[in-house]
Amino acid sequence: MFDDDVESLAKELVRLCVERGVTVGTAESCTGGLVSGAVTSVPGSSEAILGGVVSYACSVKRSVLGVSQTTLDTVGAVSSECACEMAEGARRVLGCDVAVSVTGIAGPGGEEPSKPVGTVWFGLATPIGVISDLELFDGDRDDVRRSAVAHALGMLHDGVMERTP
Repeated sequence: MFDDDVESLAKELVRLCVERGVTVGTAESCTGGLVSGAVTSVPGSSEAILGGVVSYACSVKRSVLGVSQTTLDTVGAVSSECACEMAEGARRVLGCDVAVSVTGIAGPGGEEPSKPVGTVWFGLATPIGVISDLELFDGDRDDVRRSAVAHALGMLHDGVMERTP
């Protein structure tokens, strides 16, 4: 179902979570649940992932994840601020130790000034705090989404390794 790189990342994440007793969750926009889908494709993943929120619409980002209307109005859904608020919201709503968020422009449309197709913001919320990361991916919609899934899994892995007690 997923390419070998994504499968390997997901397997390693699940192994690490089980080994450390850490739970993870996701808040996804442009990936539409593919990050949590990659994790749950691994046997035994129920010990690692508590759930995911697909928040494609801004109304869901706001009402379910708690992204502020001010953030959406001033910097927009594709921003560091929104990614951070999404990750914090997922961690709170799902009750997990570590949460990743993905929000971006997969294309082919949706481009905005200073936000071309392939612009993806990630958030990572852990017991230590929240960080964001910006990536600019090349390719078509599928390529951008595939790259975003791999990056999000890598961030979850790093969050479990480096940012949990």
